[in-house]
Amino acid sequence: MRALVIDDSLSMRMYVASMIEDQGFETEMACDGQDALRKLTASDAKGGFDVATVDWDMPIMDGPSFVAAVRADPRHRGMKLLMVTARQHMDEVISALAAGADEYLMKPITPEMLEEKIRMIGLGR
Repeated sequence: MRALVIDDSLSMRMYVASMIEDQGFETEMACDGQDALRKLTASDAKGGFDVATVDWDMPIMDGPSFVAAVRADPRHRGMKLLMVTARQHMDEVISALAAGADEYLMKPITPEMLEEKIRMIGLGR
């Protein structure tokens, strides 16, 4: 399975990628939503991604805009989207889910928390 880790913080991208790789995923990373959309297009020949972890606050294209763009593209409708963000207000959770996120995970995160969310969206071991 393949995962795309999207976060503007390099250390967070590496941390999340490491946790997902420990669950058996091959990972790629993107620094914002626009970079992630380019990687999605490039990945089509490889079968795309099964899941993306998406930060909320990023330059150029934020997480909710990325989620909406993916959900509007029929080529990627089957991809699972997991918001991984420090945003903790209920209206933000509702907004992300309404935009098309499959699950929402609040930072700081642990490997166990991420593994549970991956299972909840039907992926993982």
